[in-house]
Amino acid sequence: MTKLLEPPEGRQVFTRDFAPVAADIDANGHVNNVVYLGWVQDIAIAHWDSRAPAEEAAKWAWIVVRHEVDYRRSLLLGETAHARTWVGERRGPRFDRFVRIDGPDGEMCAQTRSEWVLIDAATKRPARVPAWMEEMFS
Repeated sequence: MTKLLEPPEGRQVFTRDFAPVAADIDANGHVNNVVYLGWVQDIAIAHWDSRAPAEEAAKWAWIVVRHEVDYRRSLLLGETAHARTWVGERRGPRFDRFVRIDGPDGEMCAQTRSEWVLIDAATKRPARVPAWMEEMFS
């Protein structure tokens, strides 16, 4: 993944801003890579929580089985990052989720493609993503 990610035309996009704190800054003076992954998880969960009805959300869980990350521009203390996320097509129990995190200048700081697997909360086993769920996030 090296080209800049952009959501496909008409795809639902969820946004959130993140402001790094002093503990997020590493020895190189910028936001640490692990912090970006935390933000990727935070925005994914917030997106799910914003759309999934509570009675349905209680039946399901999501786990990540793969992250692919590109870093381009350092994000510094005092800067606010703007994150966008959207999902790709479903494949059985799997969805690709994309997150792009830009600096205040609009330049891409980090972008990810993560593979998430839907888990039945009761059995803890993968479950095929229902059509209603795909429609809700597409």
